[in-house]
Amino acid sequence: MGRATTPDGIWRKSSYSSGNGQCFEIAVRRGAVATRDSKDLTGAALTFGVDAWSAFVVGLRAGGLGVAG
Repeated sequence: MGRATTPDGIWRKSSYSSGNGQCFEIAVRRGAVATRDSKDLTGAALTFGVDAWSAFVVGLRAGGLGVAG
């Protein structure tokens, strides 16, 4: 995983990123999960509660969100 340290935590890029510029990063900070587009490091980040993020990941893994995992 690629990492960039920010004042709020460490951003982690998906190990599935292929270098084509379509990367998604997350950072766990203050009991929440922040997400951002790696092409816009100073842009907005969306933040989710840990419970909501966990439910999202479980849904992805189960294939219930229409995304193969």
